[in-house]
Formats: sequence, C-alpha cells, structure tokens
Amino acid sequence: MTLVAIEEHWMLPDLAAALGATPHPDESLVLNDHGDTAERLTDLAEGRLAVMDAQGVDVAILSLTPPGTQALAPAAAVRLSRAANDTAAEAVRRHPTRFRFLSTLPLASPEHAADELRRAADLGAVGAMVYGRSGALPLDDPALEGVLATAAALHQPVFLHPQIPPDALRAAAYRGFEPLVELGLATFGWGWHVEAATAALRLILRGTFDRHPDLRVVLGHWGELLLFWLDRADSLARIAGLRRSVSEYVREHFWITASGMLNPALLDHVRTVTTPDRLLFSTDYPFQQPSREEITAFLQHFGDGEREAFSSGNASRLFRL
Repeated sequence: MTLVAIEEHWMLPDLAAALGATPHPDESLVLNDHGDTAERLTDLAEGRLAVMDAQGVDVAILSLTPPGTQALAPAAAVRLSRAANDTAAEAVRRHPTRFRFLSTLPLASPEHAADELRRAADLGAVGAMVYGRSGALPLDDPALEGVLATAAALHQPVFLHPQIPPDALRAAAYRGFEPLVELGLATFGWGWHVEAATAALRLILRGTFDRHPDLRVVLGHWGELLLFWLDRADSLARIAGLRRSVSEYVREHFWITASGMLNPALLDHVRTVTTPDRLLFSTDYPFQQPSREEITAFLQHFGDGEREAFSSGNASRLFRL
C-alpha cells in the first residue's frame, strides 16, 4: 500500500541563521536544535530517504519547519521564501518519485506573498504551509485576502501550522515556570495547538469560506483541538451571521492529519465529526519518528477502503499528486 506523509519538515540553513539573528528570536527555534534534529531537518537527500524507507513512507511532502519566514522583516521574508522554495523544488527534481513540497510564503509582505504562491506553484509546489500570524497581522486580516483568494483559485491547499503565542499572551498565560517548562507549555504541550485552532476559527468567523468556497485548509494534530470543541464553537455561527455552522465549515473545507500522533482514541473521535475522505497521514518528521511497526499497527484501525484513503488516496486527491 502506498504511504504518503504530508507534514515532513525541513529547514534552510540560511533561514535558520536569519531567524537566530533577529532582535528577539522565536524561542521555539530551540526545539530544532534538540539532539540530531537540526541535522535531520537540513537533510533532503539520502539520510531522509533512508528514514522513509525504514518507516515504509513512499512519498514525503516537505514543509519548512516553524516559524517559517513569517517572523522576519518583509524584505528578508521575501528573499528567504524564494530561496526556500527554490531549494525544495530542487530536492523534488532530484527525487521526483519520493518528494513533493509545500511552498513557503512571505506573509509579512502581503503584496509579495500571492506572487510567491504563484511562482512556487509553477515550480511544482502542491500547496502552501502558513502560520496564523505574521507579527501582529492575523491570517484572516483583509490585507491577506488576496493570498487566500490566490490559493483557492490555484487549488493550492493551505496547511495551517501551529506557532508560538505572541509575547503578551505568553506573559499572561504561559510564564511562571522553569524556562523549559514555559517553552513546552507555550509550544508542543499546549500553546501551539490553541494558536492554530484559533487561527482556523477566525478564518471561519471572518466568512473566508463563503467568499472563497474552493479554499482548502489542512490542520495537523487531529485538528489542533478544534475538532474536540465543535459543540461549543457551533454557538458562534449565529452571532457571527455565518451561513452554516462551524462544524459544517470544518467538514467541508478542512482536511485533518495525524502529525505522528498515532492514537486510535483520537482517530475515533475525529471520525465522529468529519468524514473519512478528510483524513490524511503524516509523521511530523523529524519531531515524531514512528516506526514501520507502529504505523502498520495504527493502519489496522481502518477498514480496507478507509485505510487506502488515509494512507494515500485522500492526499493524492487533495494535493493532486
């Protein structure tokens, strides 16, 4: 059975250097330096392919690791987004049967982001990876409407990835512990996922999908908490004047991936709120590295038709592989 993993991270060394040189570097960059993670992130060749072979992954859709270029000043974001997309496209050219890629967009420079989305699509990008905020600018801000419209028109799915909460929120909600505990609480332990869920919910409440019915969004980590809170989120639809319930927007416009969290209990819940054709496999490499045995065991929780869809069919249709 073909296995397509859609959230497989990498990092451009020049971007890592630029992010580290900013006046207030994103603290989540520390997570990229844990153990051999930095080495794995920059490997777009034999080492990564060997891991894929060991896991049984046939195709990896490469995506830049957080925080992307959205933490940079506009000019640097444009330059390094182009460099990242050129590098990812070259990796696909070298290994056309094994790699695809999601583009990196300079959302800090909205006037250039749509152009880069088009250019990357011409290079072979099958979608884009974005974050919910560029500085103080949320993804649903009218300034970024053109980028979302372009993604919809080009049928380029947008992967909405978590990012660290802004400083003011961190001070109010995530401080008061030892530094590593604070960082974990604000990132992989909680804050990342609340940020992504909130960004997704804001897109819905802004009426984005009514204006752009062809826009498709991917959420990782089984829906970034949002799918577990739809009963309450649905109560927002009436006061926001939406045409449909929040649940309906989620079922019709969002695809959900596992991000290496191969937990049958999470799968069982997600099945109750969305449909099997919206579920996608991913490992979240190199931050999660499930073994072939763990992946095979998890796939046994699907029936034959659903297993093929989750393993590759849904991704092939969504990303037009």
